[in-house]
Amino acid sequence: QVRLVESGGGLVQAGGSLRLSCAASGLTFRHYVLGWFRQAPGKEREFVGAITWSGGRIYNSDFVKGRFTISRDDAESTAYLQMNSLKPEDTAVYYCAATEGSDVSTRTLDYDYWGQGTQVTVSS
Repeated sequence: QVRLVESGGGLVQAGGSLRLSCAASGLTFRHYVLGWFRQAPGKEREFVGAITWSGGRIYNSDFVKGRFTISRDDAESTAYLQMNSLKPEDTAVYYCAATEGSDVSTRTLDYDYWGQGTQVTVSS
């Protein structure tokens, strides 16, 4: 059974940082693209960024703007989302997701497995 478990969310002041983790089990981690998405209240889930097995990364250029960094540790089957210079508009539930293969996708429907999400709240 595949499981993705996010952790590291919380309440932070604007300008602060958080590091989210996504621990995976039940899959051959290195075979998967890992994506991060977020969903704010009343809004659709949106793509944040993703990392391939080889370390290639893409980010949502609309709002990441160099503030977020995705990484992965295949030995630990864990992906990370380092978020710096956080803004109140970054407040959302953050999800990690996995899709097998090497093609990076920004679409939720292309991801096979999802975590339960972790809440990030940025106060002004």
